[in-house]
Amino acid sequence: MVAYDFKRFFEPQIATGFKRQTVCGQRRRHARPGEAVQLYLGMRTRFCRKIVDPDPLCSRILPVVIETSTLLDCVIAAIEIDGRRLHRDEIEEFASADGFAPERINGVAIDMHGKTARENMGAFWRAHHPPGLFEGVLVEWSPTPPAPVRQAREG
Repeated sequence: MVAYDFKRFFEPQIATGFKRQTVCGQRRRHARPGEAVQLYLGMRTRFCRKIVDPDPLCSRILPVVIETSTLLDCVIAAIEIDGRRLHRDEIEEFASADGFAPERINGVAIDMHGKTARENMGAFWRAHHPPGLFEGVLVEWSPTPPAPVRQAREG
């Protein structure tokens, strides 16, 4: 299994199944399709805990390139997934699916009060990544299946 760590403000979106993807930098090993992914808050701290249980399954891994520019108010200049550059409307959909929709994050995350998901994603990227090109992967997972219901045995 492969574990991924998230900021606290993403927890409600992950727990409810709205956020089912994350963008990650290159690392030694990412999840493979069909493999369980563990989604955590506070990894490597004493406050570490799982967000969902049972673990969802990785549905796919795609290469992603995000281009940022401090010259733009929205910061996110372009996004390319699996070699395909997204259109402006698709960037907004992507940013929303990645957990930056204003109705889900404004007021919950510090410094995120944009009118669009793209603006919120840009604020996050400006705070956590240097400007320019980011090359990594998009990790997607299927919704966590409901826990099986145990039936009492009749005796």
